[in-house]
Amino acid sequence: MSTREETAYETLLVEQRTDRVVVTLHRPEAHNAISGRMIAELHGVCEELERDPKPLLLTGHGGVFAGGADIAELRERGREEALRGINSRLFERVRRLPLPTVAAVDGWALGGGAELSYACDIRIAGPSAVFGNPEPGLGILAAAGACWRLRELVGESVAKQVLLAGRNLDAPAALACGLVMDVVPADRLTAEAHALLDRMARSSALALRLTKLVTDAPGVHPLADDLAQAVLFEGRDKEERMTRFLEKNAKNAKNLKNTKNGARA
Repeated sequence: MSTREETAYETLLVEQRTDRVVVTLHRPEAHNAISGRMIAELHGVCEELERDPKPLLLTGHGGVFAGGADIAELRERGREEALRGINSRLFERVRRLPLPTVAAVDGWALGGGAELSYACDIRIAGPSAVFGNPEPGLGILAAAGACWRLRELVGESVAKQVLLAGRNLDAPAALACGLVMDVVPADRLTAEAHALLDRMARSSALALRLTKLVTDAPGVHPLADDLAQAVLFEGRDKEERMTRFLEKNAKNAKNLKNTKNGARA
């Protein structure tokens, strides 16, 4: 699998592979806090993935996903910056990327860091992962998606515990409420995330893309489902995959029959 490292980023490490893009948040001096520069660079990654769709693996450098937004920058933002939705527009763009996104989270994922992970399709955690939204303690709210997206992910009760009562979800709690798919040893986290993407890569890319589109589509079911299925039903990929499946089943049935006949003999 060929790779090449991008060098045009200051706050990210971006690895382009033939079948995926791996992005590591990289501000070690600030616990990977999400700055305006990082937001701009993540927009650049999104632009590439919209132009050339690939799955995305998102993680953090140094045992931390992202310790929050850059508070020094956040303190200087006013009403106009809030109305521009600096963070929320990016996170929604991540959410709408054409192919699946996986966040591999170890260490802190707080504030904007947590919201960025919530925007991904699937989260997998290391044992020291901690998700939290302490924004009200800073006199603001979690306005980049947590107030509605977290409720959709874990339910109203747990979301309010996090958003109102300041509860942090450690790895076992995140697994118990369904926020993460699995908790794995820290030294296996990246490998397990890649294994998950490998498994998805064996599916039809078009089927994955339309499944994500339909799953995220609000209030247009079952019409969206039917239209997406109509596209897939006419595709050669569906024909070839189902033919292989049927041929494999027929071969297995024949082998099983021969085995039983041989046992009787």
